Amino acid sequence: MSEITPDDPLTSFRLDDRLIIVTGASEGIGRAFAESFARAGASIVLVSRRREKLEEVRRAIAERGGHAEIVTADVTDIATIGALANAVRQLMQHDKRKLVLVNNAGFGFTKAVAEVTEQDFATMFDTHVKGAFFCSQQIGSLMIERGYGKIINMSSTWSVATQSGKSVYCAAKAAVSHLTAALSTEWAPLGVRVNALAPGSTTTDSANERMLKDPARFEQMLSRIKLGDFAKPSDLVGAAIYLASGASDYVTGQTLFVDGGFTT
Repeated sequence: MSEITPDDPLTSFRLDDRLIIVTGASEGIGRAFAESFARAGASIVLVSRRREKLEEVRRAIAERGGHAEIVTADVTDIATIGALANAVRQLMQHDKRKLVLVNNAGFGFTKAVAEVTEQDFATMFDTHVKGAFFCSQQIGSLMIERGYGKIINMSSTWSVATQSGKSVYCAAKAAVSHLTAALSTEWAPLGVRVNALAPGSTTTDSANERMLKDPARFEQMLSRIKLGDFAKPSDLVGAAIYLASGASDYVTGQTLFVDGGFTT
């Protein structure tokens, strides 16, 4: 591999100057992002409710020479989001890197409209929409202080597509994409770029469990993917690094679909 020089355009994709906060970092896509960001040079703040799982991720990052801090937080709880922001502020006193927030915490959900409960609805929107909003509000204020920052919200193909059983999930992810555009409008003059990444169905451990429970539904979904296969977390990493890096500094308010052609 040739050495990267300041004149090499690939340097804009490096993350050595980034402090990246990843919510939902204990497993699946969030873990893949955190480990990949660290390999690209970033310092990482790992966030989820389960400290023991985050310790596994931190060890994996350290084994490759990276650095990660752990903050336990529940993105549905505004008090713990405030504690997360305070922890990041403390790190900022000794770290002048540029802040990036990845609002990844979330979960899949499929249930017929007639069976959806008020608690189902509230939990879905509290996690995906309320969590993304208030994490953005709290961490975004730190970015504004520095005059630069990046927020990546995790949307989905279901923000624009539909399927039986996905009504609440579709609504939540559509809200995430529109929230992304709205935040970008308010914060672009303040130096904060806000974009969303929208993957299709991705073969994480939890997704694999759902596939085993309803293989017919997943076969139907697979038939709609032009590239003929579900995504792996590694398929999303390139887009995530692009949105987190200086390479995308002129991009804001967008939802980037990485879905194998599912939505076209």
